[in-house]
Amino acid sequence: MDTPTAFAKSPATLPVPTKPPAVPVRGFWESFNAPITDWHGRRVWLVGASSGIGAATASALHARGAQVLVSARKAESLQAFATAHPGQNGNDAQAWPLDVTDADAVAAVAQAILAQGPLDMVLYCAGHYNEMRASSMDLHDLRQHLAINYTGALNVLHAVLPAMTERGSGHVSLISSVAGFRGLPKSLAYGPTKAALTNLAETLYLDLQPLGLNVSVVHPGFVQTPLTAQNQFTMPALITPDQAALAMIEGWRRGEFDIHYPKRFTRWMKLLRLLPYRAYFPAVRRFTGL
Repeated sequence: MDTPTAFAKSPATLPVPTKPPAVPVRGFWESFNAPITDWHGRRVWLVGASSGIGAATASALHARGAQVLVSARKAESLQAFATAHPGQNGNDAQAWPLDVTDADAVAAVAQAILAQGPLDMVLYCAGHYNEMRASSMDLHDLRQHLAINYTGALNVLHAVLPAMTERGSGHVSLISSVAGFRGLPKSLAYGPTKAALTNLAETLYLDLQPLGLNVSVVHPGFVQTPLTAQNQFTMPALITPDQAALAMIEGWRRGEFDIHYPKRFTRWMKLLRLLPYRAYFPAVRRFTGL
């Protein structure tokens, strides 16, 4: 499948203030985002929530009183989730099947969701992963990684940002990966798309924070999901999707921009970003055996 165009229609235009908005001056230790301490009544759209981290997070937020709207390609899984998560006062979980690579379908679902009311958070957790090395490049799968992991996020953002910026509130959270920190063996297809997603989140924060929106990026380590089940190597500090969901909720509670977990692993990955190439390449080869 060729990577679809992220903007099937004319690009959305964000409102441009006549004079620069007053950006709150934040102290060094102040949170990047408004802390979320109460989820009751908040509407959260989770894209890529049929399994893994997305499904676990949707369940955890629903248990805390949020109305969760779950999207993915697997309609049956979504409907089963919605049936298993009834709410109170119209806060039932809702299933909205879609394919993130179809920009028109994403726009249609977003329009229908927004017609019910504003969104307080959009969480993009759709992902595609296969091991790949340069010696066995698969162009079709490379494009599939790009279409789901990155371009799909653009499709969702294009569909929801006009309404969120007009309202001047809401939170956008993108699930990236520590695999996007630096180049890694067998990550030829996956890593670059996650690096792009992290860069996108940083740029979104700079653009949207002055308009009243909150932005965060999530960098998981190894989590027990259908994606990581294919790995044929020992995954250090492996955690469950439920543990991942709790770490994210804690990060949002603290108003963090960069939510990474488990820290006993991700802190080491962050340190690797500081190494010069002359030290980094030998270190990676030594620890991976490749």
